[in-house]
Amino acid sequence: MPRLFSGLEIPREISDRLTMLKGGLENARWVEPENYHITLRFIGDVDGDAAERFTQALARISAAPFMLTLDGVGSFGRGRPRTVWAGVGPSDELAALANAHEQAAIAAGLEPEGRKFHPHVTLARMRGTRANDVAKYLEQNGVFLSPGFTVSRFVLFSAREGRGGGPYVVEQEFDL
Repeated sequence: MPRLFSGLEIPREISDRLTMLKGGLENARWVEPENYHITLRFIGDVDGDAAERFTQALARISAAPFMLTLDGVGSFGRGRPRTVWAGVGPSDELAALANAHEQAAIAAGLEPEGRKFHPHVTLARMRGTRANDVAKYLEQNGVFLSPGFTVSRFVLFSAREGRGGGPYVVEQEFDL
């Protein structure tokens, strides 16, 4: 069963800037730059038929290229932080694309996503990192703004089974 998700790749020049944010957090597993991405729709472990239906639904998505920026650094997990991420600047085009991916998943017979779309690039996963240390890291690194970059395609990624973090493989590309 493949573990699948759709997403946007991060250009090399932006990945290089994100790499400068690595370090300074105990018990953090930092994501490798080649695995930076923005998830549009996580699918998870699915059988081949579901994967094929989702891929076909993705192929029917029509959207124009658009600009994005990464803006700010934050964390998920509040009192027990588990992820540090770079945020994505506001984008109606990105929200529409994510909605199209949600509709593609539903058309493929998959369950609707229960969580609100929160676009981000995961920088590190943590276990046992103290909330105070994460707060200090965010205070020192929270003001981050990338140059704008053009999104001209989205991809279908596969991931190894396990806790996440890559390596990710591009299974199919879809031009905008």
